[in-house]
Amino acid sequence: MILAIDVGNTNIVLGVYDGEELTANWRITTLNNRTADETGTLIRSLFSHSNVDIKDIESVIISSVVPNIMYSLTNAIRKQLHIEPMIVGAGMKTGINLRMENPKEMGADRIVNLVAAYEIYGGPVVVVDYSTATMFDVISENGEFITAITAPGVQVCADALYQRAAQLPKIEIKKPESIIAKNTVNSIQAGIVIGHIGETIYILEKLKQELQQPNLKVIATGGLARVIDEKGEIFDVIDPVLSLKGLRILYEKNKHKK
Repeated sequence: MILAIDVGNTNIVLGVYDGEELTANWRITTLNNRTADETGTLIRSLFSHSNVDIKDIESVIISSVVPNIMYSLTNAIRKQLHIEPMIVGAGMKTGINLRMENPKEMGADRIVNLVAAYEIYGGPVVVVDYSTATMFDVISENGEFITAITAPGVQVCADALYQRAAQLPKIEIKKPESIIAKNTVNSIQAGIVIGHIGETIYILEKLKQELQQPNLKVIATGGLARVIDEKGEIFDVIDPVLSLKGLRILYEKNKHKK
């Protein structure tokens, strides 16, 4: 069994694969101040409340965009599982061609998503990831990276408005029933959620137009993807565990190097 760990700025997603089957997955908050012992204890507690035995884990692969957490996380894996984890980074076999000015600038989270999208759904394809930032990444039918667009995330915008405007409340991220708002909460929800829906539709339309790819496949992931497209009218696929699938694929491509 493989333990796949995707470390994001807001959350850490963990998943256990038995072959190609995802048998368990969890989401925990990203905290930089956990010690290796605390992290290891937390990971063990997740397994203790599942139907998977931690002793069955044979390999671990990690992607991370939070360098400060890696020391405690990797040491927790070594102490608790007695495994040297594989880290997603430069030099890995990915199956995609990062044709950009500086490939090292590409975050591990984006690489993992592109690998999964290309291997599973084929290119040309755009991945829209609703994480701390909203990211649009495009890969061609030949597996070549085309472009990346980064916008402020939905929750980031909501938090900024709450923190910078003294009289505005913290709100639940949900689409209001109507854009015609009659109260403060609905007015903020309309501005943020419907605003991001409009942002998504416009960016996707411009990508299809400028790339001359009207049938460009759109794969969405991240916790808020269903909020943006609750009726299934914008995305071709919503895949909430795309990053875990990408980690499994990357492990299979690189396990001979261990």
